[in-house]
Amino acid sequence: MSSRRPSSVVIREVGPRDGFQNEPEVIATADKIRLIESLGRAGFTRIEVASFVRPDVIPQLSDGVEVLKGIHLPSTVSRMVLIPNSRGLDNALAVREYFDEASIFVSASETHNLKNINRAVEQTMADDKAMATRILDAGLKLDAVIATSFGCPYEGKIPLDRVLGLAERFAEMGATEIGFGDTTGMANPAYVSDFFGAAFERLPGVELTAHFHNTRGQGLTNAYAALEAGCESFESSFGELGGCPVPAGSTGNIATEDLVSMFEEMGVDTGLDLDLVIAAAREAQSTLGRKLTSHSILAGPVDWTGTLVDH
Repeated sequence: MSSRRPSSVVIREVGPRDGFQNEPEVIATADKIRLIESLGRAGFTRIEVASFVRPDVIPQLSDGVEVLKGIHLPSTVSRMVLIPNSRGLDNALAVREYFDEASIFVSASETHNLKNINRAVEQTMADDKAMATRILDAGLKLDAVIATSFGCPYEGKIPLDRVLGLAERFAEMGATEIGFGDTTGMANPAYVSDFFGAAFERLPGVELTAHFHNTRGQGLTNAYAALEAGCESFESSFGELGGCPVPAGSTGNIATEDLVSMFEEMGVDTGLDLDLVIAAAREAQSTLGRKLTSHSILAGPVDWTGTLVDH
């Protein structure tokens, strides 16, 4: 396939939700607010801030309302929250003035969906349809996410037609953006290229977002394949934080600082300050009290002569 590489991309930072949720350390609300605000200074225009999941399911995110109320971000930053079900939407709409986008989701894998949220795919889609109407009526931007789009550890490869069929249903619900999650890191660059080629044909006018995990060390190569296929929207997590809680042990998202570094060195504009992204990741490292392993944290930024920039 010939390159359709865009000249610029948008990267949504998902660390404050997708990243934090799987971290074993309890992160204090004040620390979350401080880290999110450090990301806001790096130039992000979209940050996934919180999830309205039951506190007993993911205690790490139980302070989502306090975080939303406490953060101070530039007016240019769109704040997104993840909504797991209608009860979560009830709670979210009670503080609707504190966020701008709402994301609904489903897994393309029946088994993963059952293990993740204890519902069949069709039950989830029915609830998503009801939520979509309420989200749009509230004047919010509606996003949708399809987990295990590139494969599932329980079911293996997920048929492309199944994934894109779910995406088309989300588009019919009014979602203007659909994210495809490589939830446990099973994608490969060749399939990613074919996947997005087909997705762009079947979903004209919809913003398609790539979300990769680094389970098998292929996260950045998969992002490159998506870029070459024409993808202009990506999600990543600073410090390579997070992972999927189902199944246990799944590794984190691709590191935002590594993704920004790669794109910028390729001449693809991200609109982000790499030094400040790395600084935010290092601040997360300090907060968690352990070393994070993204290459950019370990090495620091590199200037255009190939010389390491000292910090």
